[in-house]
Amino acid sequence: MTYEPIWGSIIAWYLFLAGLGAGAFATSAFLSWRHPEAVTMRKIGHLIAPIAVGIGLVLLMVDAEAGFANPQRFFLLLGNFGSVMSWGVVFLSVFMVVALAALVLDFLKRPVPGWLENAGAVLALCVAVYTGALLGVCQTFPLWNNALLPILFLVSALSTGAASVLATSIIRHGEEFNRVGVLKKFHFCLPIIELLLVMSLLFITQSNSEAGWASVMALVSGKYALAFWLGLVFVGLVGPTILEVWLLFFSAKEFEESRLAHWLSFLSDAGVMVGGFLLRYLIVVAALPLPVAVPLF
Repeated sequence: MTYEPIWGSIIAWYLFLAGLGAGAFATSAFLSWRHPEAVTMRKIGHLIAPIAVGIGLVLLMVDAEAGFANPQRFFLLLGNFGSVMSWGVVFLSVFMVVALAALVLDFLKRPVPGWLENAGAVLALCVAVYTGALLGVCQTFPLWNNALLPILFLVSALSTGAASVLATSIIRHGEEFNRVGVLKKFHFCLPIIELLLVMSLLFITQSNSEAGWASVMALVSGKYALAFWLGLVFVGLVGPTILEVWLLFFSAKEFEESRLAHWLSFLSDAGVMVGGFLLRYLIVVAALPLPVAVPLF
């Protein structure tokens, strides 16, 4: 018997973009706390956040095949607050309002109030966790129905969001990039945590059912093994970690602030974003359902 995934690449893109946008706003909030002088980088985060989340929402409506033809179906979700999806609509809607307000203030060259930045950061964390909880409500899929998944998606969202802000700042604002050492060291830790969470998720999943075992085997030794080991593990997690360890801890400060080092950091951040998408794509497409018993009478 063959199995066709109920979700595919469009949902993976939605989950990735929603997480990246949330992480970008959280990065801006972090910069306002630890690097208030990095004004341009904070504005970059404010710009990326609503654009990424907005594109993700459009993709979600396209995948649902109802967003444009029958948009009231999405508003009906607000009537069921026992549903994770209903809370997701609330988090995403309020987050978009806050993110757009911060962006407008940036364009008007007015300061973003601390309370607005903090509110956006809290909502960003909620959005990032929601993207994992959305899959977790599907109890018949062992790879999704795991308490570690929302935590994994949260860490990945923070990592990809920070990577998007750092990579964009490298292109035209290298001097500011050099001054955000705390952010770079914080970001360096995230792929390591993410790798540990991925391995823990797979270890737990492979032991809880045959469907869980089959899902994990499809990732580590089956049809998705190349994308998993080369794309997610090496390009997205291990490679960036090796580069950042060298740049942050073993290179001379003169080299760390050179343009060559900037482009190596850009390569590292690009790898993190590739890995962030592959994480969601592979978890979506590799998940196999538990067998369903069909009564004879």
